[in-house]
Amino acid sequence: MRGGVPGLVSPHPIGRELPAVYLEDDFAQRFTAGLDEVLAPVLLTLDCLDAYFDLDLTPSDFLDWLAGWVAAPVDADAEPEVRREVVRHAVEVHRWRGTARGVELALRVATGAGVEVTDSGGVTCSATPTGEPPPDAVPEIRVRVTGAADEALVRRVLASAVPAHVRLTLEMEP
Repeated sequence: MRGGVPGLVSPHPIGRELPAVYLEDDFAQRFTAGLDEVLAPVLLTLDCLDAYFDLDLTPSDFLDWLAGWVAAPVDADAEPEVRREVVRHAVEVHRWRGTARGVELALRVATGAGVEVTDSGGVTCSATPTGEPPPDAVPEIRVRVTGAADEALVRRVLASAVPAHVRLTLEMEP
């Protein structure tokens, strides 16, 4: 995370802003120089705070913090551009979570590979409360991933995107 940066100069040194009686006081100048060193990263961060929230400009360590804000499943070993895309699409992935569209989106964003998702459907409804109960069929989803994708990453994404009661069939094609 952000921290002290050796040799960083404060844009607003405190020592120069003191009353004239302290401008030649060695202790006061050294004391405020220490404060300047501590406050410089904060002042410089506030100066460009909007850049920290721009996914194209934010530093990598702050990107991981932003991922936590939007509950994006970021792989720490992934390239920064992949992590940026996961964070950029996090809200949309959460919006469609548990659906075929959500599974496809989560996989496409995390792996960059081609994804084809087919689900069994199986929704029933009745206009009367005494209608037939739904059949005992187990819902199923078939996922075909084409292109170079890490199977372990695909399985991690699927574990978080597919509902637990849905049977999953995965096909990996190079």
